[in-house]
Amino acid sequence: MDLKLTGKTALVTGSTAGIGLAIAERLAAEGVEVIVSGRNQGKLDAAAARVGALGKVRGVLADAATAEGAQALIAAAPEVDILVNNLGSYEAKPFVEITDEDWHRFFEVNVVSGARLARHYFPRMLANDWGRVIFIASESALVIPGEMVHYGMTKTAQLAIARGLAEQTRGTGVTVNSVLPGPTRSEGIVDFIRSVVDNKDAPEAEREAEFFAKLRPLSLIRRLIEADEIAAQVALLASPLGAITNGASIRVEGGIVPTIA
Repeated sequence: MDLKLTGKTALVTGSTAGIGLAIAERLAAEGVEVIVSGRNQGKLDAAAARVGALGKVRGVLADAATAEGAQALIAAAPEVDILVNNLGSYEAKPFVEITDEDWHRFFEVNVVSGARLARHYFPRMLANDWGRVIFIASESALVIPGEMVHYGMTKTAQLAIARGLAEQTRGTGVTVNSVLPGPTRSEGIVDFIRSVVDNKDAPEAEREAEFFAKLRPLSLIRRLIEADEIAAQVALLASPLGAITNGASIRVEGGIVPTIA
């Protein structure tokens, strides 16, 4: 299917691995010039090489979680057609052990980083009468995990920002949406699952089964999602073919969220 994205430009934050890298690859394959970003030069170079094998790419070394990093990204790409706020951090931690510093750190990385970039790019999209802002949230925005309440809080906040921006797009060619992945295979998910299951020395497949049985029992697919499965949904939302979806929270979480949520 031709998503009619050829000639568009996109900035994808946190795009040197996992979901962000998969999104960058999918957009590049659809003809988008993609700006990939990250804090580590080696990882950035490797990601740019992978994306560049599929299409046009620019790599920008910047920490999108900081004001300085955001300014570096904006200087490198003053205008983009598509902004994918994918940068995020998570950890399992008992609620009583979450410090004030933890709350502020997670809010800065997961929420403020995306709001900061949207503050620059969103008005320009409105002026151009076309654009896409996509927040990569999580099913944890709706089903708050007891083992990482601070993370869930930030994902709920992302939904609020996205909906508030979408309210300002009436009658324009701009859309703002959130995508809610479930547990997705990435560099960190294996360690995360090991940290929260009881049988930490079991084979990986058994740890994954325990994770879904005990911590994500509502999952209908009972498996980790692949990053390219999320990327396919994001690419559709980013395209002109996704124009009628606006202000939405798109669930791509394998059925963890009940339909009444």
